[in-house]
Amino acid sequence: MLQELTIRNFAIIESLNLSFQEGMTVLTGETGAGKSIIIDALGLLVGGRGSVDFIRHGEEKLEIQGLFTINPQNKGCLEALENNGIDASDGMVVLERILFQSGKNACRINGKLATTVVLREIGSRLIDIHSQHEHQELMNDEFHLQLLDRFAWKDIESTLAKYQAKYAEYMEMKTKWRNWTKNEQELAQRLDMLRFQQDEITSSNLRLGEEETLVEQKHVLSNFEKINESLQSAYTALQGEERGLEFISEAMRHVESASDILPEYKALSESVASSFYLLEDSAMQIRQELDKLEFQPDELDTIETRLNELSQLKRKYGKTVEAIIQYNEEIDQEILELSDRETHLGHLEKDLEVAKEQLSELAGKITAIRQKSAKLLEKQIKNELNQLYMEKAIFQVNFATEAKEFTENGVDKVAFYMSTNPGEPLKPLSKVASGGELSRMMLALKTIFSRHQGITSIIFDEVDTGVSGRVAQAIAEKIYAVAIGSQVLCISHLPQVAAMADHHFYISKATTANRTMTSVVALSGEQKIEEISRMIAGIEVTDVTKQHASEMLTQANKIKAQK
Repeated sequence: MLQELTIRNFAIIESLNLSFQEGMTVLTGETGAGKSIIIDALGLLVGGRGSVDFIRHGEEKLEIQGLFTINPQNKGCLEALENNGIDASDGMVVLERILFQSGKNACRINGKLATTVVLREIGSRLIDIHSQHEHQELMNDEFHLQLLDRFAWKDIESTLAKYQAKYAEYMEMKTKWRNWTKNEQELAQRLDMLRFQQDEITSSNLRLGEEETLVEQKHVLSNFEKINESLQSAYTALQGEERGLEFISEAMRHVESASDILPEYKALSESVASSFYLLEDSAMQIRQELDKLEFQPDELDTIETRLNELSQLKRKYGKTVEAIIQYNEEIDQEILELSDRETHLGHLEKDLEVAKEQLSELAGKITAIRQKSAKLLEKQIKNELNQLYMEKAIFQVNFATEAKEFTENGVDKVAFYMSTNPGEPLKPLSKVASGGELSRMMLALKTIFSRHQGITSIIFDEVDTGVSGRVAQAIAEKIYAVAIGSQVLCISHLPQVAAMADHHFYISKATTANRTMTSVVALSGEQKIEEISRMIAGIEVTDVTKQHASEMLTQANKIKAQK
């Protein structure tokens, strides 16, 4: 349930803080005052598409925050929060969205940064916004299958998930099968190319670790002169005339003589002697390394040629020698399959047939669930329409009978059919329903779905379009019924709807210092009577219209007491 809503710099709203409660809340006001802007802000808060045009003129950003409590029955929302690592152990969720003039978004859920995708995933499980756009969707047959699946979700979810996984497998197999049944000439060309690649890679005799070894050898050969010069200088420093070891040998003799006289110099004598012998051994090793050094320009050319060959192979077949070897193994398998194409194609066709049978079985189960759910939906829709003064209407979920093809959602094509007058045949909803009838149909669907989903906040943006009189009263009572034990926010121009509301907000706009601003006031008592009077009479409010408004409120309270 939505408890608090804060809006900053959204369209003509400079700053707005609203508190909401359980039950039915109506938002009224003159056309253009900003009623729908509040709903638009809510839509943006729960992940709707943003636009910099929403930002109030002259401001750098807009900000929207909403505090929600979570219904324990709303398992989908709780799971989505947990899956995204968001703590909601206190049963509260704070959504925040900031939109900058640059077009960038900053979204947070309980203080944790989130993407708009995650915001939409969580938000769609917190509130359900009905707008005029859904009226248009109701006219589209493709939307009807989604509505039926939402109604049957508890029964269909598991089977549909299995079907969709199998469908992905099936489509992958089908793609492979199409590739294998291509033009014979294309396949022959493919086989020739693969054999050429295989011969080129195989003849190169690649070995793991070879490139690293060659690079090291090249480094040594390329620096031969520097290595030779360094070793020669080191050897000369140790063994040259009147150089290193000669001086150390003389020092060793002198210290040894001193130790013969004074025994306490014995340890020093041994240390100098040890250093001399170590250096003498090192000089010998340097000499041996110098003797082994031999410049081989031909070997350097050979190494560079081989490295160039490896570089060419990497450019064509993989970034590393390991990747080239792996690629060679893959094309070896493909060559084997292409060489024995008929056998491989036979195996693939068998696998495809098995997958098709499994897919068909799952699709059949989905169809059975949908058809069973459709009968229940028809019954419930009929009951709801009866209460909305459409007693003569007949509603039917029609399943197409033409040849069925596998799609991501099964094989069913569903369309809602309706007859609004006795004696008239059933026709697609888009062909027979008026604006007022569509409003009642959508309200009937929302009423039914509110029982099946854990969402306890439902937003109606002018759901009462195109109705009046007793139908308007029926819609008002239906919205109130949906709000019992949950929360409904409703924008309306109908006094009947306003009279049934538990809470009433009046939205108005005013111009100050050449800037237009929207304000919201909670109405009660005489204020509520005054506003309902305005909704009845239009511009001029008289004592008669006030009396009528008072009677409407009294009647509404009697109806609510009976619910």
